[in-house]
Amino acid sequence: MTHVSPPRWGFRRTIDIQNSTEELYFILLGLSQYPRAQAIFFCLLLMSYIITLLGNSLVLLLICYDPQLHMRMYFFISNLSFLDMCYTMSSVPQTLINCLVTIPAISLGQCLAQMAVGLYLGVVECLLLAAMAYDRCVAIGDPLHYSVHMGPRLCGLLAGTSWTAAFLLTMVLVMTMPLEFCGYQVINHFSFDHVGISALALLAPFAFVVASHGRILVAVLRIQSTEGRGKAFSTCGSHLIVVALFYGTAISMYMTPQDKTTHDRDKIISISYGILTPMMNPFIYSLRNKDVEGAFRRLLGRRTDL
Repeated sequence: MTHVSPPRWGFRRTIDIQNSTEELYFILLGLSQYPRAQAIFFCLLLMSYIITLLGNSLVLLLICYDPQLHMRMYFFISNLSFLDMCYTMSSVPQTLINCLVTIPAISLGQCLAQMAVGLYLGVVECLLLAAMAYDRCVAIGDPLHYSVHMGPRLCGLLAGTSWTAAFLLTMVLVMTMPLEFCGYQVINHFSFDHVGISALALLAPFAFVVASHGRILVAVLRIQSTEGRGKAFSTCGSHLIVVALFYGTAISMYMTPQDKTTHDRDKIISISYGILTPMMNPFIYSLRNKDVEGAFRRLLGRRTDL
């Protein structure tokens, strides 16, 4: 959480939240100091928000509608699309509202709720990407027994565990977070976040994802034919891009040294983490994907016949 010197409406005090009933508010500066840039940012953010919802909704519709997409990989992609919709809907509307008000204030309760929901959904995505990495690892490492190892029950268990374990981990982290704030309650950011807790939640899933992709690389290098290697890379290429986007922005935001010169950089990275990655995921998984393209054509053809 980044603090700056307050504007004329700021205040400074130390308060123990657990022993106080006083309502506490925070000022989220965002781009409020640059009105013209904030207006442009509002338009771009609104457009990205709409594209994110439409793109992920279309992916969910195609996977649910078309029986040919009722496969293990698309089961995980549908979970990821639903998660991306939830993530953007939990954070972007408040940011859009803050762009329209003179003093973008948010109460402590809203801050904690926003942080908890964002942390929960972020951990779910970490675990889902780890499950998808395991799925791709089995598909490339042992393709002949893939359908046996990755049965519907195991896929459902991995997805359900991701959502449930993330909730439990979030509850533990939030309940053990120190609720004492000292200094100006003016945050030079678009949202309320706790860098230390978010970084801690990323570590274990990230280590598993790296290990899984290491095994995938070894399995691909063992393939003798060039054509076989090309097919293997195309199988996991989309997932690797999504992992790189997600963890690249997350590591840049949560695991780099924080100082006064990183304020603007963190704002840009947070937008990439919160809206650009969910917006790009449907395009990454659908680009050059014959299964998805075929499902889309069949959907359009049936609508035309009706």
